[in-house]
Amino acid sequence: MELSVVVPTLNGRDQLGGCLDALTEHVPGAEVVVVNGPSADGTTGMVSERGDVDTLVEIADRNVNAARNAGLEAAASDTIALLRFDRVVDDGWLDAVQGGLAGGADVVTGPTRTTLEGIQEPARSIAGRSVTFCNGENVVFSRNAVEALDGFDEYLEVGGSRDASHRLAGMDFDVEWVPEMSVHSQYGADGGELDTDRRARYRSLAYQLVKNYGLRPSVVVRSLRDAATDAVGAARAVLDGEGQFTSWFGHGRAAMAGLAVGAKDGLGARRRDRSRRRNPNGISARADRVVQRYDWR
Repeated sequence: MELSVVVPTLNGRDQLGGCLDALTEHVPGAEVVVVNGPSADGTTGMVSERGDVDTLVEIADRNVNAARNAGLEAAASDTIALLRFDRVVDDGWLDAVQGGLAGGADVVTGPTRTTLEGIQEPARSIAGRSVTFCNGENVVFSRNAVEALDGFDEYLEVGGSRDASHRLAGMDFDVEWVPEMSVHSQYGADGGELDTDRRARYRSLAYQLVKNYGLRPSVVVRSLRDAATDAVGAARAVLDGEGQFTSWFGHGRAAMAGLAVGAKDGLGARRRDRSRRRNPNGISARADRVVQRYDWR
């Protein structure tokens, strides 16, 4: 099996080095594509000095979904993995990938050990659609699935892999969770993603649901239910003396603003792409995401 591994990174030089070392050890022969956001920590120089990276793509965006799309464009294989820069593949990862794909899956995904994100979510039924969610830190796509999706939706600052999961389900692609396909976290210097604020999180939630399913009652209820659950948790923190009322009020206002903007933009995106892929901001939407490309293949 020919395999490309795309590793988006942003100010994560030290963790990226460990990620690449593990790929060299456990996934020999794979094409490795590093997509570097506007890092200021010497990532470009470090990658250029290594002999195990095939392509380095430099982008100006801090959006992880733009980085993913740039990597998907640069990858040459018919099977493409996405791996977060501070994750390390375990021994047996490659065998698990091959086994999942051999079983007929279009997409295989696995856990991130020691993190809550790595716990498998049960398949959810949303508007009559069964959705198996991908772990965006550790997922492998067939080329057919990537082309059908047109990559990730770059409108989203967060939640790109969940949006892709909704769209995969809508196009009847088979997503399989493979527990043996595990990666683990690295601990070390801080770096990488910006903290996700509440407004962006709820904007992402509403946008995904409205774009993929329309403004139906079940979508509205699901969005408001998540916001209400969050609000109750914050209120308990205030009552327990672990938070401030002004902070709780501000969080609630940000959540509602995010839901409103996300729903409006989701309706616009749904009108702009009426096809089953529901992605007006994908790979084909722009040609200017790459600033520089170094190809050592």
